[in-house]
Amino acid sequence: MVRIAMECDKRPEKDKTKLMEEPLWTMYCNGKKNGYGVRREATEEDLRVMEMLKAVSMGAGVIPQPPSEVEGAEGEMAYVRAHFERVVGSRDSETLYMVSPDGSSGPDLSIYFVRV
Repeated sequence: MVRIAMECDKRPEKDKTKLMEEPLWTMYCNGKKNGYGVRREATEEDLRVMEMLKAVSMGAGVIPQPPSEVEGAEGEMAYVRAHFERVVGSRDSETLYMVSPDGSSGPDLSIYFVRV
């Protein structure tokens, strides 16, 4: 089971930024700090990859990465496509649970978004 926690700082009460619109996140994977995340708009390359994966309903794999202007960015890109259940705890917390297609066991992947 993998647990990813994305944490951001709480803002003053008068700031009404929605949780998923926060610009900067600290990422933890299974309790260990792994880095940061930044909200950004999708690039042309991002949209091209999503178009390639449109026919995939569920699964994981590797796709060839198209040539890029960024040096060293060639190769393969790993992906996971699954159904997620969204649970809103409050205006400062949301969770996404990856739902197994057979529905037998609990989620293999959980992503927590928390404003602390």
